[in-house]
Amino acid sequence: MPDTLVSVDLSKPAREQGDAVHNRWHPEIPPVASVNPGEVVRVECKDWTDGWIKNDDSANDVRDLPLSLVHILSGPIAVNGAEPGDLLIVELLDIGAFRDYEWGYTGIFARMNGGSFLVDAFPDPRKAIWDFEGIYAKSRHLRGVRFPGIVHPGQIGTAPSEALLRQWNEREAALIQTQPDRVPPLAQPPNPENAVVGTLSGADADRVAKEAARTVPPRENCGNHDIKNLSRGARAYFVVFVPGANLSMGDIHFSQGDGEITFCGAVEMPGWIDLGVDLIKDGVNKYGLTNSVVVPSPVEPHFGPTRYLLFEGISVDRQGEQHYVDASVSYADACMKAINYLSHFGYTEEQAYIILSCAPCEGRISAIVDIPSACCTLAVPIDAFEFDITPNADGPVAADRGKLATAS
Repeated sequence: MPDTLVSVDLSKPAREQGDAVHNRWHPEIPPVASVNPGEVVRVECKDWTDGWIKNDDSANDVRDLPLSLVHILSGPIAVNGAEPGDLLIVELLDIGAFRDYEWGYTGIFARMNGGSFLVDAFPDPRKAIWDFEGIYAKSRHLRGVRFPGIVHPGQIGTAPSEALLRQWNEREAALIQTQPDRVPPLAQPPNPENAVVGTLSGADADRVAKEAARTVPPRENCGNHDIKNLSRGARAYFVVFVPGANLSMGDIHFSQGDGEITFCGAVEMPGWIDLGVDLIKDGVNKYGLTNSVVVPSPVEPHFGPTRYLLFEGISVDRQGEQHYVDASVSYADACMKAINYLSHFGYTEEQAYIILSCAPCEGRISAIVDIPSACCTLAVPIDAFEFDITPNADGPVAADRGKLATAS
């Protein structure tokens, strides 16, 4: 087991973690530790909400979570010798849950607090708690479902340069101005409320908190990519923008379906990551990269190529309007068709929505050239259920599937 480079205390909030964590992207947030190329270390991470979500039967915490608090990331970690234009190689050797903290959660976020991919259909907060049984997850809030996890960091990336940070903020501010009153908003601008900027203090901390980018979207530094196959054995190549690279990570997921569609849509948890680092000097110029690239993990659930039920979506929205080759509309259509299908087995539509978000479902763009519709597919693993979900002559058997936690 490698030495622990960054430690966290799950009983303490982010502001009491010393210099171990932060929740904004900015080039001036100081590194908390350093490593040499070729070293292997362990990094401990809080969950993305700083312990806000509790293991109980109420979704009040999902409803009330201050989004200015997220995501809690461990780091930054400086890699000795890294310079702008290099590629930082990060190999994920192992990832796991803390002992005595072997549970996670999935939430549907309310329209007024972040929303979700299908927010028009599901505007209200919901929550499911999952208990881990080795590699498997089960929930008292979703009976009849049990699946193996693909544990991965939902968020990992390098610090931006000053120029890149400015570019992020300008382009996202321009997007917000196209619909400034939209709920949920089109993007999250810099917000000093609840900002954690490492060991910075005084005027420097105040300035950085006002300038720093939120951690919500994926960007050129990778960030909140939510790639479920960036798991054990995966290797990522990150663009270095600042001296030392300043690598940060967190938002660990026990499991997730492609798209993480309910926003808090993985099985979220705190945990630890064992990783090795190395460098490719001048790798950006050598390979012409502007974003990270990933070699996915060789480890994933083996349901078999025929053990999925594929739902096809087309570019027609819920109001029946045809869109031109719109993959987002098509994927939403595939999701809604799968949700409707699973509701015939006794699940509420909200329960089905959560299942699609956190079980290891596979999302694909199957066709993008056949005007006017793109075809997207959502593949639901048949063996994630403890009963047969495939169509048969007898029809679906509905049963008591439990109840999601709701807000009071």
